[in-house]
Amino acid sequence: MTSTGAGAAGVRAQVRTRDGWAVQHAVLTVTDMTGAQVLRANADEDGAVRSAEPLPAGPYTVIVTAVGYAPVASSAIVTASGRMDVGTVVLARQGGVELPPPGPWTIDPMHSTVGAVAQHLGISSVHGRFTEFSGRIDIAEDVEKSRVEAVIKAASIDTGNGMRDGHLRNEDFLNVEVYPQITYRSTGLAPAGPDRWTVHGDLSLHGVVRPVDLDLSYLGTGPDPWGGVRAAFRATAELRREDFKMNYNQVVAAGIAAIGTTLKVELDIQAVQGESLPMA
Repeated sequence: MTSTGAGAAGVRAQVRTRDGWAVQHAVLTVTDMTGAQVLRANADEDGAVRSAEPLPAGPYTVIVTAVGYAPVASSAIVTASGRMDVGTVVLARQGGVELPPPGPWTIDPMHSTVGAVAQHLGISSVHGRFTEFSGRIDIAEDVEKSRVEAVIKAASIDTGNGMRDGHLRNEDFLNVEVYPQITYRSTGLAPAGPDRWTVHGDLSLHGVVRPVDLDLSYLGTGPDPWGGVRAAFRATAELRREDFKMNYNQVVAAGIAAIGTTLKVELDIQAVQGESLPMA
């Protein structure tokens, strides 16, 4: 990121994520060729570093750091006018894994899906989804301290078959009269590869609380037609029904269980940046 330029003396730089978001808590440090620090400046809320302090002409090393990101170091030149134009510095998340910009993100149920798949008769799958849910994602500056919370209305289960849905709502399965809500609260976050994370958390289902890990993929961010910013995620998990005291199982001919003992959870999530959803 070496460059020259004309104009007012001082250092100019922009610090961004690979998606183009400002890194507001970045720190830019300039050292001379002996390794001595000659300037230290903080990025503003737009990720811009602007220092009016003139520096003697010559070569320097620029180091940009931010909590949760891998540091970047390179050479730069101060011109005879005392100006250094560093340009745009792109920081990658520590370990090469990404998440959206820090702050609150509200899950949009109109553009998200909470689904589940169970094996039926050992030869096919039954797909269902919950139609009523809400949630929030808080991305921390120290990204591994980020949090996820979600609440699902158990009675909103929909498999496309009214009789089957009624059975799933009764005491054999979800028992929605006694346990109207399914909740998930994260307890930790760990990188699992580029754009992939393992979310550790507790799932409360059918009156039982169990630790459940989500395999999470971050799909990116972008503007929406309503003036907001959205982030997209996909997550999966596998549950054992017996872990949540849902032991009902009819056995049909040849000893085949009508419903499989495991349940695959599939989440496709859009979250809107901010504390709440935009007004419709």
